[in-house]
Amino acid sequence: MIPIKTEREIEVMREGGKILARVMRELEERVGPGITAKELDKIAESLILSYKAKHAFKGYKGFPATLCVSVNEEIVHGVPSEKKRLKEGDIVSLDLGLIYKGYYADMAITLPVGKVSPLAQRLIRVTKKALKRALRKVKVGNTFGDISNAIQRYVESQGFNVVRDLTGHGIGKELHEEPQILNYGKRHSGPEIKEGMVFCIEPMVIAGDWRIKKSNDGFCYKSADNSLSAHFEHMVLARRNGPEILTMI
Repeated sequence: MIPIKTEREIEVMREGGKILARVMRELEERVGPGITAKELDKIAESLILSYKAKHAFKGYKGFPATLCVSVNEEIVHGVPSEKKRLKEGDIVSLDLGLIYKGYYADMAITLPVGKVSPLAQRLIRVTKKALKRALRKVKVGNTFGDISNAIQRYVESQGFNVVRDLTGHGIGKELHEEPQILNYGKRHSGPEIKEGMVFCIEPMVIAGDWRIKKSNDGFCYKSADNSLSAHFEHMVLARRNGPEILTMI
């Protein structure tokens, strides 16, 4: 069953989402050649605590850090370390969650590190635009399949592929609630979108084949053919008059 949030719950999640967006914006300003993933992780944890919030990922199913830092062929759940130092030409995905007054918030962005290749630029642009197109489908009475289909159709029209084994999700008192939101699918399929639902839409796009593999650390997912990957995510509230993006300032 997909939870419908009360106005009180929505207000708390709105506050949490804005805090998360502020933290992510500060992290975005720190990304550049030479910084390590571990340094970004420490900054993220410090900022979250400064807002009187709690980190959501650290300890979740054993994950050892606050921030997921995924570089180039890494799709999601990249473990930050001192050895993972960003260099000119990389692309890096930052995925971050927090808990504010008992409710989760979650978002992700992909950034170029210095000057990147035309392929990398286009991959980032297409993935970001896929999320925008998906958000337009967040209308009461539409289905979650409408969201999934919008992502798939646009991404594949641009010559890229969507990840099929990882999904978006509902969110609230738990990090992952119903429904699962695929990045591929058929229009008019799946549960109906109703007012008061809060969920995360997160296109994950690969420049090559859609298949993925898990790294030796047991956390990070990579493209199976080692091609570049990008990831964007917003937490969104379904309203009668359209979507309200909660992870935006």
